[in-house]
Amino acid sequence: MAGLPALSEILEEYELVDGEDRYRLLIDLGRQLEPMPDALKTDATKVRGCSSSVWVYPTADEGRLHFLADSNAAITKGIVALILTAVQDKPAAEVAEMDVAELLAPFDLRKHLSANRTQGVPNMIALVKETAERYAAAA
Repeated sequence: MAGLPALSEILEEYELVDGEDRYRLLIDLGRQLEPMPDALKTDATKVRGCSSSVWVYPTADEGRLHFLADSNAAITKGIVALILTAVQDKPAAEVAEMDVAELLAPFDLRKHLSANRTQGVPNMIALVKETAERYAAAA
């Protein structure tokens, strides 16, 4: 799988469309996520506070974080993919220092999506950051 596009490329396309097309863009982005085996979709990998079910499984290879993720809702899966685009395959120490919420700010998700769809975003970002901090500290 080719992987997710760069965040800047996604933003460029996102800014060219509106309304329903933004939903479609997020859904298409979610489809680009690497498949997550069902065996990894457990209570331990479930992100708390999301209205949909979201699972995230982190791995690290030579200090670089890689996340497998999935959701049972297409738009939510796209939001998960958007978050992962910012951090996927980057060094744990770099991700630990990143302001992921600030990187996603230009997408203004709260304005364009319902509160239910975005309520888990801070929890997802926190999980990614905590994971990065843990791996960075262990390195």
